[in-house]
Amino acid sequence: MLKYTYHIKGGELMKHVENYKPKEFSELLNVSVKTLQRWDREGILKAYRTPTNMRYYTYKQYLEFKGIDNNNERKIIIYTRVSTNNQKDDLVNQVKFLQDYVNAKGIIADEIIQDIGSGLNYNRKHWNRLLVECMENKVKTIVITHKDRFIRFGYSWFEKFLQRFNVEIIVVNNELLSPQEELVQDIISILHVFSCRIYGLRKYKKQIKGDDEVVKSIQNRNKSNK
Repeated sequence: MLKYTYHIKGGELMKHVENYKPKEFSELLNVSVKTLQRWDREGILKAYRTPTNMRYYTYKQYLEFKGIDNNNERKIIIYTRVSTNNQKDDLVNQVKFLQDYVNAKGIIADEIIQDIGSGLNYNRKHWNRLLVECMENKVKTIVITHKDRFIRFGYSWFEKFLQRFNVEIIVVNNELLSPQEELVQDIISILHVFSCRIYGLRKYKKQIKGDDEVVKSIQNRNKSNK
């Protein structure tokens, strides 16, 4: 049975997961469910059980297993991003806007992260470091101007993922600080990737047609299947 804690965000009641099913917990630890079952039997990492004898694990167990101190003060992070170095003015505007926002709310930001890279890029150095710190229980809140400043697509997935680590994302929703030209460039990048894949498939099909042995092999396999 899952257990949740609740907090208010933007006037809505939000929940954080505190307890995990074995499959969810195995994904957090990057091990298999069978490994968790073996650890439970051997006393390495004992699972809790519900009244119906269903296994579950707690967030505290995750922290202890990872050797993370749960008593540390967690940080409030301002995260800003633009796609290119030519947009540094936009980056400055994001930082100023969010600093004014947190000051008005009486929030003290512990760190300001300024990232330069496409919202489609999952290998942004500062962004990846931020995710790692969230999983290490070092981050409490992330403040951003708009969802696409954090990630272009799949924001909801990342939001739910970070909720597992009790991390709240505050989205101020300032559309002016979300440049439309970035969206256009990202869409062009996606089209380019898929057009290359389509071209590659066509080229591959031509190569198959030109290889008599491959064609005969495919034909023989189709006959045997019939």
